[in-house]
Amino acid sequence: MNASKNETVLELQDVETYYGKIHALRKVSCTVRKGEIVTLLGANGAGKSTTLRTISGLNRASKGSITFMGEDITGKQPHEIVELGLIHVPEGRRIFKGMTIQENLELGSFTLSDDSERQRRMNHVFEIFPILHERRNRDSAMLSGGEQQMLAMGRALMTRPKLLLLDEPSMGLAPFLVKEIMRIIIRLNKEGVTILLVEQNARVALQLASHGYVLETGKIVIKGDAETLRQDESIVKAYLGD
Repeated sequence: MNASKNETVLELQDVETYYGKIHALRKVSCTVRKGEIVTLLGANGAGKSTTLRTISGLNRASKGSITFMGEDITGKQPHEIVELGLIHVPEGRRIFKGMTIQENLELGSFTLSDDSERQRRMNHVFEIFPILHERRNRDSAMLSGGEQQMLAMGRALMTRPKLLLLDEPSMGLAPFLVKEIMRIIIRLNKEGVTILLVEQNARVALQLASHGYVLETGKIVIKGDAETLRQDESIVKAYLGD
């Protein structure tokens, strides 16, 4: 049966995560539906990256449940979650230096045995990111910060994600590159990729997203549609400037 646009792709219910004795997430609940861009907002240390890491299995939830496409993934290993189509692009890009751009992209399709399909996916990535095609044989260590972000996103796209977790994709980038990354996020979403976005630029995030959640000290304290959050005085003062 074909999924409707209102289908729940991801659901967290009362998720709790610890770093040793530090209680990092406290009863976090949120929902992402098919075709949406949803954003997580909050100050540094609020738990945004921890939330993404817990969803993708890099951190283990001590309580609560995480459901992806109707399947409980709370206890699954990261590689098992990737195989289901949930892909995490972490903060800091984490590309493989000493390898070419093309080799980095090929690593994104490690679960794929069909070479023709791998090439189709790579052609699609190169069409979205022409600069990667131009420099495909160059060592990824030679890329600028913006190009590294494009490579990290391109590598994720090689898996054909059903849900893309993006952690601070604009961090450290010049304003014109931020606009380019956000344009690409909009394009990917229009192509059918559902996105959960952590973004330091809250104003931009709320322009992209349909709705969002605000985290403080590991707890969700505000949630709502993006327009409502943009008009919320406490959000404006804390994250958007007066």
